[in-house]
Amino acid sequence: MAPQAPKMVLFDYGQTLIDEPYFNKELGMAAVLAHADANPLGRTARELADFVDALEEEMERFRTTDGHIPLYETHNLPFQRYVFAAQLLSFSLPGPELERLYWDAAAPGRPTEGIRPLLDFLAAAGIRTGVISNLSFSGDALRERLDRLLPNHRFEFILATSEYVFRKPSPRIFRLALTMAGLEPDEVWYCGDNPVCDIDGAAACGIQPVWYTGARSFLWSPDGDPTAPHLSLERWSDFPALLPAGAACSR
Repeated sequence: MAPQAPKMVLFDYGQTLIDEPYFNKELGMAAVLAHADANPLGRTARELADFVDALEEEMERFRTTDGHIPLYETHNLPFQRYVFAAQLLSFSLPGPELERLYWDAAAPGRPTEGIRPLLDFLAAAGIRTGVISNLSFSGDALRERLDRLLPNHRFEFILATSEYVFRKPSPRIFRLALTMAGLEPDEVWYCGDNPVCDIDGAAACGIQPVWYTGARSFLWSPDGDPTAPHLSLERWSDFPALLPAGAACSR
């Protein structure tokens, strides 16, 4: 059966809206250390990056020891506060500014090819849009980045899991988005690159998943295909062809 035309299309952030080709903790820490008021232990960026790696492994922050994806998010600002306090680092800049410095240096991003025209197309067609991102960085940092890189977006909400505890593929985060949108699952499509978090997660909630493979990176996405039925595309320019006939012009 062909999927129902969406009243709203939700997007993942990383590798879906914005391509982040790498994540380099050492570069991020170097950017932060340049603004340190005190570093009595003489920590280097490499030492701080190694410290964060050890903490994340201990916490099973992004992957459990048995290979599963955690369903709960750790907000970056208290995590960052602990890292700096444990290393006796002090800064005159506020925590949110340090977070943005770190993220911009560690993982600069660029819009995925064709996403701007697609967002314009959806707006013209009267199809609502929003974002659900598995992200430990703050929601304010995510909104700032999307406002800067996609200045003409019309996202009704930008939902960072850091602000809401639960991570994809937990159904709770998808249900929250549906509640915020005031829509039923079959009225929403979800676009993402991760076969487990995005595609299988959305499908489990009755949302139509669209697997975007154009900027897929094995740094962020596990190998393999989704297990749930889904639509797929490699280029955003192919998205309109996925819509049922007349869906866009009828709005």
